[in-house]
Amino acid sequence: MIALGKWQGYARLTTNLSSFELNMPPFLPPWYLASGLAMTVYTAKVASQLWQNQTPDPEPEYRSHVFAGAGDVPIYGLVAIPPRAKGTIIGTYGITGDLDNQWFLQILGRKAFAQGYGVVLFDWRAHGKTAVLSPTLTSDGLYEGEDFVQIAAQSKVLGCPAPFWFTGYSLGGQLALWGVKAAQTITDADIASEDIRGGAVICPSLDSERSLRYLTAHPLGQYIEKAIAQQLNKLAWKLHQDHPGQFDPAAIERANSIWGFDQELVIGRLGFESVEDYYSASSPLPLLPHLSKPTQILYAADDPLFEPTLVADLRTACAGNPAIDLVLTPHGGHVGYISSAEGQAIAGDPDPWWAWNRVLDWCEASA
Repeated sequence: MIALGKWQGYARLTTNLSSFELNMPPFLPPWYLASGLAMTVYTAKVASQLWQNQTPDPEPEYRSHVFAGAGDVPIYGLVAIPPRAKGTIIGTYGITGDLDNQWFLQILGRKAFAQGYGVVLFDWRAHGKTAVLSPTLTSDGLYEGEDFVQIAAQSKVLGCPAPFWFTGYSLGGQLALWGVKAAQTITDADIASEDIRGGAVICPSLDSERSLRYLTAHPLGQYIEKAIAQQLNKLAWKLHQDHPGQFDPAAIERANSIWGFDQELVIGRLGFESVEDYYSASSPLPLLPHLSKPTQILYAADDPLFEPTLVADLRTACAGNPAIDLVLTPHGGHVGYISSAEGQAIAGDPDPWWAWNRVLDWCEASA
């Protein structure tokens, strides 16, 4: 089912809508965040400093756990299970960061736990404490999808109840989509395919090559790409420090862009001859028509980090798949979706985090 906005905030493309979609409140940003760029910059620079004051739910009491991902790669995670949990949400973050500083993911943990869900958050490959445990680099979903499934199976053994939902945002949304695909063909004895209900993603990366070329073709995009590349370079040097002899320092020196990071450090280990081939294999847009588990995709048409023509391709990819609930809004920026006071009142939301509130509403409706 496809939802694209109609009342005040968006228009819907079909008339064959679920009761959940019909009752979904619109996204209404504050007037000064009506552009995707303004929303994105504000989220990164301002909301990141204010979020705790705008999130009424307390931090869960997490316990640390090291999961075994695909190929037995150790994956560091945090687990919290409320009394009489009604399901479990497993999530991770975007291209850089770790569990200690990814505040947007921490908001999900607080809100989901307060609403009665078990919560499992994890540092994905080559990030945070997972990077300390293993020199295994990222694969942008090719192995992280199986990581999601393995984490669900081991979380179930720890006492996290089914049903499970996979979630993430930005590149983490791409990983979660691969997780939904992997969940369709489970062979693990500790968990059944039906235990994993589906996934919900916010502003997922859909086609890495197209969006990266779009980003680097504009002055502001070049600045954003450079900032991300610097964080990736720091990550590579940290991996080199934690795992001596695993990485060539000269290659790390050459990895001074996102493309360069993948060219110098990633594709050879994964068996790809070119970055183009790697991005083609890992981009999730071609997966969407074939997902059979319920999947919610929240995507802003004014996301300044992604190639604008992907909006039409996303519509097309989801149009014939009844398992996908696509909510495509004209505003929202990149992983922003900060709701105005009016929008919060209409939705009955206790905070401005419109996207996480819709994800949790959807999980509740699809349980």
